[in-house]
Amino acid sequence: MKALGGKPLNVLTIKPTMTVQYLESLGVRRISVGGALARMAWAGFMQSAQEIAGQGTFTSFAHGAKGGELNKLFSGGA
Repeated sequence: MKALGGKPLNVLTIKPTMTVQYLESLGVRRISVGGALARMAWAGFMQSAQEIAGQGTFTSFAHGAKGGELNKLFSGGA
C-alpha cells in the first residue's frame, strides 16, 4: 500500500472469506462487491421457484425480507 502514496484504494471483492476488517488493515478505503448482491438475490429467487415447481410449497418465503423492514429501508428510516 505504500506504493500508492496515501491514495485511496478501491477493492472489488467477491471472495467469501474476505472481511471488512482485513481489508481495512491493508489500507483499503473503498470496497465494491460488483454484482454479488444481485447474484444473491437471484439465488433466492431460483431457490423459491424450484421449490414451488418441485414440491408445490412456499416455505422458502419465510426467509424473505419483511414488508415493514423494506418500507423502512426505502423511506430512509433504516
